[in-house]
Amino acid sequence: MKSVRQIALLAAASFATTAASVAIAQDKPASEKAKPATPELQTRTRDMSGTFGGQRVDYRATIQENLLSGDDGTPEAVIVTTSYVKAGRDPSRPVFFLFNGGPGSGSVWLQMGAFGPKRVAIPSDARDDGAPPYPLLDNPDSLLDVADLVFIDPPGTGFSYLTEGTDPKKYYGLEADARAVAKVIRLWLNQNGRWNSPKYLGGESYGTTRTAMVARELEGNTYNDVGLNGLILISTILDFAGREPTPGNELAYIVTLPNMAAAAYYHGKVEAPSVEAIVEEARQFAIGPFATALLKGQDLPADERAAVRKELSRLTGLSETYLDQANLRVTSERFYKELLRDRGLTIGRLDSRYTGRDFDNAGETPDNDPSFYGIDAGYSAAINSWARETLGFQTDREYQSIGREPGRYWEWSLSGGGRGAYLNVAPFIGEAMRQNAGLRTFVAQGYYDFATPFFGAEYSLKRTGIPQDRVEWHYYDAGHMMYVRDEDRAKLSRDIRAFIRGG
Repeated sequence: MKSVRQIALLAAASFATTAASVAIAQDKPASEKAKPATPELQTRTRDMSGTFGGQRVDYRATIQENLLSGDDGTPEAVIVTTSYVKAGRDPSRPVFFLFNGGPGSGSVWLQMGAFGPKRVAIPSDARDDGAPPYPLLDNPDSLLDVADLVFIDPPGTGFSYLTEGTDPKKYYGLEADARAVAKVIRLWLNQNGRWNSPKYLGGESYGTTRTAMVARELEGNTYNDVGLNGLILISTILDFAGREPTPGNELAYIVTLPNMAAAAYYHGKVEAPSVEAIVEEARQFAIGPFATALLKGQDLPADERAAVRKELSRLTGLSETYLDQANLRVTSERFYKELLRDRGLTIGRLDSRYTGRDFDNAGETPDNDPSFYGIDAGYSAAINSWARETLGFQTDREYQSIGREPGRYWEWSLSGGGRGAYLNVAPFIGEAMRQNAGLRTFVAQGYYDFATPFFGAEYSLKRTGIPQDRVEWHYYDAGHMMYVRDEDRAKLSRDIRAFIRGG
């Protein structure tokens, strides 16, 4: 048995050895320190078949984790892709890379709502999706008959994540995010031998911003250029000056006026032969007398103000008294609350066909967006059921349909010029089209979408430098996610199918 003195000496020696080891580790240069362990990546596949666009297709569904590393080889991010590839390898077949927006949104919306081989069944007529179960149905409107599909969940969205210790600023931002998505696309092309396939790139909402940024990364890389055949922009936001009104910036009031007219028409507040007719009237008024009046500011003569106020009332269904009190400038948030105040209802931001009831009717803005809480539960259930139970993806991570983390760190500035005053990525689309004579752009907009107003998309994509003969415009009788309406999902599918076949 050791004496107390012997035990003390042994303990002191052990402490000295440990301390020395720690000191040596601390003295090692960063390059010699142990790197984080490389995550174990999983790939799950399943062979399936379905009928899409009237054609029977055998295909392989693959959900896969892709590792992105730093320049020193340190693992930094795991990006999940879900691909659907027609059986029988055909390198000449088009491949379509898709993602959603946010930033922070997973690809669940386009995958389970529009273009995946299965879709979630929720009401098509702007009613709440209610409680589960939410059926997963075969989706004949999937584009698998004309293209292989690759859905990408960018960093911080869906099941994708940053590894421990990774600086969020390396992935969360306009340019950083685009670089990561471009890397994933190149990885997929390498792994699947598809470098010479026709390639289409597209997204929804901020996904259209991402499309412009990723096209810049793919087409603008001199040493590893990835040529594209088409850009698909669904619910477009490229020019952020029209996003939200701020004192002195009148553009947001101008680009949202046609949306107000469409919503007023849908809810019976104004009369017109059709939504197309009232929208065109609102376009012409917005870019003409209304824009002129706003730009005149306090120099606007009283008689001109009265005439503009009267026409504004006719187009929006709001009273002249309310418009006068708002100084002719009604924000979208106020409009959601005011349009149907007499019925005790609010309207949706993503889709103004939807209505909701607030805690009380006296407020200035809605409590929430009925067009989002009217669909979100169904989509969350669908993607988790499909990925985990059908495709066999195993993870304890929660699927981030709208992840908060990217937004906390997002860098909105561009190299050589920041968001501070003005962010507009539309010129990147123009540049890509001017440098690639075969690149075409497809634009899909819903009349009832206040999140990304269709007139704002028109404004941004009709500026100088964008070849208009290679831009297609398509409009739908729903909102931001026009595919929640059955008729518009079928129309969107037909329109994009024709676009791809025409390329």
